[in-house]
Amino acid sequence: MTAPVVEQAAEWYEPGAHPVVPGVHRIPLALPIPSLHAVNVYVVEDAGGPVLIDSGWAMPDSRTALESALRTLGHKPEDVAQFLVTHAHKDHYSQALALRGSFGTRVRVGRGERPSIEASAVTRGPHARQIEMLRRCGATELAAEIAAIPRDPADEEDPLTAPDAWLDDGERVALTGRALDVFATPGHTRGHVVLRDAAAGLLFAGDHVLPHISPSIGLEAEPERRPLRSYLDSLRLVRDMPDTLLLPAHGPVTPSTHARIDELLEHHAARLDAAAEQVRAGHGTAFAVAGAMTWTRRRRTLADLDSFSRMLAVLEIEAHLDVLADQGVLDAHEEGGVRRYAPRA
Repeated sequence: MTAPVVEQAAEWYEPGAHPVVPGVHRIPLALPIPSLHAVNVYVVEDAGGPVLIDSGWAMPDSRTALESALRTLGHKPEDVAQFLVTHAHKDHYSQALALRGSFGTRVRVGRGERPSIEASAVTRGPHARQIEMLRRCGATELAAEIAAIPRDPADEEDPLTAPDAWLDDGERVALTGRALDVFATPGHTRGHVVLRDAAAGLLFAGDHVLPHISPSIGLEAEPERRPLRSYLDSLRLVRDMPDTLLLPAHGPVTPSTHARIDELLEHHAARLDAAAEQVRAGHGTAFAVAGAMTWTRRRRTLADLDSFSRMLAVLEIEAHLDVLADQGVLDAHEEGGVRRYAPRA
């Protein structure tokens, strides 16, 4: 049985410390990504000091907002005992590193994030692996557009660094009067984890299950080769557990994790069918298939999207096509550095 949802603000991203259940508050912190609005940081009260799940993007305004919200709960930033981070994207991880630099706060993140964290310290330009993947998808011009994006000086000055300790699949983080079970949920990133409070019926879901959008797949410095297969397996893993209240990183607290997972599985099943149909219609590369499909709830064409969104779209389709190849629906082969697909006879 899931916990009840408390009355929430009119807009989920309104600043402040919003109660979820006794001992847990949600703090939305603004992001430099308008489409996402904010990232939720969850404050879990503990005798040794508050434990924060995720941290926000390391920006002055975000830090000020976090400090202000903590003060309303009777805490200072230096009181935070530790950060438990669902994955190593900047909007979840970078502010934890910044506060560790100021106060020595303990930071933990999933062990599977290690390859991408280590790769972030190597100066290769933004989205270096994604540029290689776009070329494999037949999207050479888009790859050149992404390669031309200027580097963010902050990435070179403050690359992601290793946590104080890793979070391991199956681990139980014991707090005062509360236990958080760690489950590896690769897909969005290879080291993504969720934290489950079974007794209270809560799932701190990070970006694994989001109430309004389907998360990107494999957008990281060192992506795995089959991120969608991992993501679908991870969704089914959580679906097989008893239902919980969904505490997402982006969006409002939602009554049923199961209901949203069912919607996400249905969405990806429909996209798999649509991608297979486009290959049957003669579109032989991920770029060609993505160009023949529509995007977002407004059913926009690929050409209508900005270059970053087009990159995500093409790479998402490649992930779907590779799942179809694994399922025996399609054949796939490399030709001139481009991965090509055809219906299996």
